[in-house]
Amino acid sequence: MSVDEKIAALSQRITKLKDSVETEEATKNAFIMPFIGALGYDVFDPSVVIPEYTADVGVKKGEKVDYAIKRNSEIAILIECKPCKTELMTIHTSQLYRYFSVTSARFAVLTNGIKYWFYSDLDEPNKMDAKPFFEFDMLNFRPAQIEELSKFCNENFDIDTILVTASDLKYRSLIMKEFASELDDPCDELSRMLVGRVYDGKLTANVMSKFGPLVARAIKDTIRELVNQKLSSAIDDTSRTALPISTDATKEQSINSTPQEATVSVEDIVTTDEERDGYNIVRAIVREVISISRIYMRDTKSYCGILIDDNNRKPLCRLHFNRDAKYIGLFDSEKNEERIRINCLEDIFNYSERLKETALRYGD
Repeated sequence: MSVDEKIAALSQRITKLKDSVETEEATKNAFIMPFIGALGYDVFDPSVVIPEYTADVGVKKGEKVDYAIKRNSEIAILIECKPCKTELMTIHTSQLYRYFSVTSARFAVLTNGIKYWFYSDLDEPNKMDAKPFFEFDMLNFRPAQIEELSKFCNENFDIDTILVTASDLKYRSLIMKEFASELDDPCDELSRMLVGRVYDGKLTANVMSKFGPLVARAIKDTIRELVNQKLSSAIDDTSRTALPISTDATKEQSINSTPQEATVSVEDIVTTDEERDGYNIVRAIVREVISISRIYMRDTKSYCGILIDDNNRKPLCRLHFNRDAKYIGLFDSEKNEERIRINCLEDIFNYSERLKETALRYGD
């Protein structure tokens, strides 16, 4: 299997097991060792993957880092592990920081088996940076991040290649975080800059207090419009090919459907543009974890069902768009539906993680 297939399979495993894994040791065995193995390193070869690696640091003798990965007889990567239910924090890097300066490693990783923070010495040689240059989340990753992760694979590993892009990757990630923060709560500096370009009066505190909420809303509306434009383009492209939509009346009845729904004829069912658009949004979300060829839509009189493998035993979600108020129906591990009100189609993106988790539950 390719690295992306291995990571996708491990992601499914983590989704299923994360609630039952309690300790650091269990996290290592269930999540972290398979991750190292997915990168092509033999976790059972102590000359390659060294558990409990010891290196004396100053007055601290016998301290251990959880794993050290060797390449060409040199320590290349240090890995510090935490239990999967522990939220990673900068304070957890102290041991890695000390080890980094006394080994030949150019990369250090802090992980709880779900999130992986990658560090190097971009700011000052032989001194581990305070901030990671790359973060990878096993439950929420993009194809571009798999490409970055693959640079650490045994067969691809090249220090110079990784470091060439590491600095750009680090600052791009930091800028994205800052931008996301500004979307939620624009700072005074940004607000004054934007308001100053459109308002001719004096920017007093009173004026800015009135414009503040307007700036935040305008930024979000702009992002929403840009997303809409991209979605519209993608949906237009998709509509040129046949969508996998089931129209067989005998297949209408889904789990928890009523006898009345089962007797509705195909002619009575109208699939609206909003339902098709919602279906395409859901496909765009879960395509990261499952092939879109497995995603089907079955429209009924009371809701539009989206299924995996055209199987009513594999419900992904339901779109309740037949009334003025719109709802998306999401399913838990017991296939119980929770209806959540949404104001517009773009709100579906707010539930991306739950949709992907549901898709992963059905596996291959």
